[in-house]
Amino acid sequence: MLAASTALSFLLSLATARLLASRWRSFALDEPNVRSLHVTPVPRTGGLAVLAGTAGALAFIGAQLWLPMALAAALAAVSLYDDVQGLPRRMRFATHFAAAALLVWHVLSPMHPLELLLLLVAVVWVTNLYNFMDGADGVAGGMALIGFSAYAIAAWLAGDGALATLCAAIAAAAAGFLIHNFHPARIFLGDVGSIPLGFLAAALGIVGWRHDAWPLWFPLLVFGPFNADATVTFLRRLARREKVWEAHREHYYQRIVRMGFGHRSAALIGYAVMCACAAFALLGRAQSPGLQLAAFAAGSALLGVAALWVDVRWSRRGERG
Repeated sequence: MLAASTALSFLLSLATARLLASRWRSFALDEPNVRSLHVTPVPRTGGLAVLAGTAGALAFIGAQLWLPMALAAALAAVSLYDDVQGLPRRMRFATHFAAAALLVWHVLSPMHPLELLLLLVAVVWVTNLYNFMDGADGVAGGMALIGFSAYAIAAWLAGDGALATLCAAIAAAAAGFLIHNFHPARIFLGDVGSIPLGFLAAALGIVGWRHDAWPLWFPLLVFGPFNADATVTFLRRLARREKVWEAHREHYYQRIVRMGFGHRSAALIGYAVMCACAAFALLGRAQSPGLQLAAFAAGSALLGVAALWVDVRWSRRGERG
């Protein structure tokens, strides 16, 4: 079942991405602007391919995981409309909060209201940070492949076949899309892909925690490069009193591209760091509390070293003008 649904998800995503990047290329183009890293118009509908691929696993997962998928599909529909026609920022955030509230209430209640509120905000943040991090060829797609693969392995080891099947399907769908998204990208995720993927990274992270497949810190570390980059960049821009809701090119992965490493190297560096974080998370997942803390600390230290390396090189670049 797992192998069949994974293969089906990959093939569906690959075929859909090819159609969207060729025959339906003119639909919802991402036009370059001063904050972009690409120079020619690229369709931003690749998220439809990931969703099509993931849909191939719905018959295998059981009813307990339908709500996260239904909410992700609703967010995808709103995001696709936003990609094509545009929506007010408040309306977009309202849908994100509504989806997160339904997910948290359904999966976690009864729980202390403050805990529910904190997790609701966390889901909304991760939903949006995935969108923030979708700005260079191959980065977001590769992170989805690695992150949801780690989820699938952990769920399988914990004996949760339905969750493992769904996470493996998302990873396989991301792989099918990535073939057309790795530099030079023929198609982008767009909000229709990045918003649902961010939501599912958070939602399934909570579901796995609730099902005792992993501790709560596990999804934080698996998606550590995205979580750390987006959060640190947001806080820096907030401290400088910049308009944090506007697009920019200050993320770590964007700086790697702008320092001359290019899209391919930026993606590969990100993959390497995320694979290491996922490995630490998988190794520490079922250990004693002390070893779990050590695994999380090791992954966090790696992220700190990677960030420091980028900061130092970026500072030197600025000094050279």
